[in-house]
Amino acid sequence: MRKFVLLATALVLVAGCGSGTPNQGKTELTLWQQKFTDQEDAWYKKAVAAYNASQKKVVVKLVTVPADAWDQKMKAAQAAGKTPDVFTLNYNKVPGFARTGQIKALEPLIPADKWAGLKESVVGSIQYKNQKYAYPMLVEPSAVLYYRKDLFAKAGLDPNKPPATWDELIADGKKLTTKDVSGVVTAGAAIDLAWSTWGLQWNAAGHLPISDDWSTPKASDPKYKQLLQVYQTLYQQGIMPKQPLAPYADANPMGQGKAAMMVCGSWAASVLLSDYPKMVANIGAAPLPSFDGDATKPTATLGGWTLVVDGKAKQPQAAADFVSWLLAGDTTLLVDYFKTTKFSKYSPRAAVADAVKNDPAAAENIWAKTIEDQIVAHAKPEPTYDFAVSLAFGKAIEKALQGKDIDGALRDADAEIKDVIAKNNLAGQGTAS
Repeated sequence: MRKFVLLATALVLVAGCGSGTPNQGKTELTLWQQKFTDQEDAWYKKAVAAYNASQKKVVVKLVTVPADAWDQKMKAAQAAGKTPDVFTLNYNKVPGFARTGQIKALEPLIPADKWAGLKESVVGSIQYKNQKYAYPMLVEPSAVLYYRKDLFAKAGLDPNKPPATWDELIADGKKLTTKDVSGVVTAGAAIDLAWSTWGLQWNAAGHLPISDDWSTPKASDPKYKQLLQVYQTLYQQGIMPKQPLAPYADANPMGQGKAAMMVCGSWAASVLLSDYPKMVANIGAAPLPSFDGDATKPTATLGGWTLVVDGKAKQPQAAADFVSWLLAGDTTLLVDYFKTTKFSKYSPRAAVADAVKNDPAAAENIWAKTIEDQIVAHAKPEPTYDFAVSLAFGKAIEKALQGKDIDGALRDADAEIKDVIAKNNLAGQGTAS
């Protein structure tokens, strides 16, 4: 850590004195980073500064792009031939970007030993036709049940026994709902329901709403009815709010005392620990309930972020070398990242994961071990098919929330997914990814 700070400091000192053009003769690379929390954004700045100070051949310029402007800005850059050399990309987009040539295969550019120690399931998410196209940075489970232990006790519930089935959650939610506090806060709009329920889709039916080879819709499987029924019950009985208190990824409703139970990703821990420290002792974390009570079945998917090299990068080796230095080199940088995020995310690289576990500060996240042992251990990788497939299913859940016929909603999703398969030529692509 001391070496990292000295490197960053050295760059600031060098940049602050002298004249001329300090980057003259150097290879210039651009890194686009999707905006995350302020703490994460600051880490990226420090990391890039440390890399630039560590050698004299390459200078990386960092651009932080707001999430809601990312797609538009990227399309404009592609049209103008100014796509960044390196950029952040979430797992579910990697195979599609590889298939269309938007990113370079990294396996030929990064030495074999740098790929050692990566979780096998994560490696599967970054491959296309047996080539690795991204280097993974982190994984984070999409769904954790956070609950107020003090409110459980006040309602006569056991604060050490969170609901294990959806029937239990509904019953607990009724007891916990008051005029000022929602029994359950979770996704309530189609776009959030589309991805936040991937794990529950697995749990309900043992598969996703499209066949493994992406040739056939499977949303009309009767097993999905129980999933839509849960959301319909929560909404119709007033256990969840009629209007979402915040987007699904926003943990603030729990910190603000507006939720007795909240479904959110592991990243919520960072917000709660940083912004609501007085609330932390009253909050527990558990896996989402399963439909049959089996806690070993998935209720969450593992998403997260990678770095990729643009398919038309002029200096692909230099870009890959930067990715390797940042994510496959000295673990000190990445331990600092996980510390910055309050250990609310998990490293798919064994060397980093071991270093994180040995960091005394990791104990600050009182939910980390529960999330890792009971959720991450059973989670599935997030799907890599076109998001339009997920959105079709999210619309079906939203229809159920609104009280519409569940069978009809699933038939509509099936028809929409069939149309997405045809329009995007998805049939057979699943086996290729």
